Amino acid sequence: MKCKSLYWLAFMMCLFAIGCDNTDDGSYVEPITLYEKVNGNWGLTNLKMVDEVAKANKIEPNEENLSTYFNYEDFKIKFNVDGNNNPTSYEVTGDVPPLFAPKGYWALSSAFQSTTGVGTKIYLYSDAQKTQKTDELRLISVPGKSKEMQIQLAHSSGGVDFVSYVFKLNAIN
Repeated sequence: MKCKSLYWLAFMMCLFAIGCDNTDDGSYVEPITLYEKVNGNWGLTNLKMVDEVAKANKIEPNEENLSTYFNYEDFKIKFNVDGNNNPTSYEVTGDVPPLFAPKGYWALSSAFQSTTGVGTKIYLYSDAQKTQKTDELRLISVPGKSKEMQIQLAHSSGGVDFVSYVFKLNAIN
């Protein structure tokens, strides 16, 4: 009698355990793209010019803070996306000397961060069809919880960078 009771108790516990397996993984949500993170208004917190030749040859000084020169504290950039988070236009505002085309269209080299260590590029175009590339920026740091982003504009000759500009930006609400 005792064995039968244990048998039925074990059987009931197994049925209970099987019946409670209601794993809910939630509904499918599209992954967050870099377009969603880059989208919006950004204000300059720091602009640094780097002499890449001097830096490579360990010559000091090789950097200059340009943030307060030439009204760069007024520099703002807005990256726009459409309803599907596809990139559309961008515009630089502020009374600043242009380092790249002040308005146009943009796209990223990849919608997601690379896992290979190769940085994402921001391509700037003069036309909406994105056939006339005007400039290329490098996305150095991706906006996240801190709402900060760094982009770099490099000028090169013969495939070698000789000067670059690093823009440190904060999201403007």
